[in-house]
Amino acid sequence: MSDASMMRVGMFGGAFDPPHWAHRALAEAALTQLELQVLHVMPTGYAWHKSRVLSPAAHRVAMCEAAFGDLPRVVIDQREIRREGPSYTADTLRELAAEYPGARLYLILGADQLLAFKSWSRWDEVLRHATLAVANRPIHIASGAEPAAAVETDLSGVDIPFVRLHMPLHPTSSTAIRAHVHGQSRRHPDLDVLVPAGVARYISEHHLYETPT
Repeated sequence: MSDASMMRVGMFGGAFDPPHWAHRALAEAALTQLELQVLHVMPTGYAWHKSRVLSPAAHRVAMCEAAFGDLPRVVIDQREIRREGPSYTADTLRELAAEYPGARLYLILGADQLLAFKSWSRWDEVLRHATLAVANRPIHIASGAEPAAAVETDLSGVDIPFVRLHMPLHPTSSTAIRAHVHGQSRRHPDLDVLVPAGVARYISEHHLYETPT
């Protein structure tokens, strides 16, 4: 659409270390269910809130290209990586609001992020800029868990507005995938069950996650 005031724009941020099938499914659900004209997939820059050091930005961007690059209307947005110092979602949404004046902005989240939302810096400002669009996640996540056994997170006590994205529960996480790769000791032929094939190839070719982080 040429009129930005009629646009629906999504922001999907995360460490993506690595991006996995649940990330891909969430992006697809957001594009379809929110009828987005564009979805900015945004790898985290300086992750002030994480206790571990992230993989180099170039690797995470390349894996995002492999995971999401073929989806229509997706932009792999590197602005948070290029930003100096801590990167805050409120700043990014303010920039997107200026780029798409009058557009309806959506911030794509998992249930775990929603539960921690009020610990975010300037979370009230985030709510002024964007509608939260949330997909539920299993309570217990492990790389070998069966989807049928997944139990969704209880969001009934959340007292901030959000819209739900409907998608199957994916019992996997980047943490579990990193542990899985390390445990395989350079032999992980089943990695493409957990991450898109291009991401699996990239992890293998660059020997990522073979030492614990």
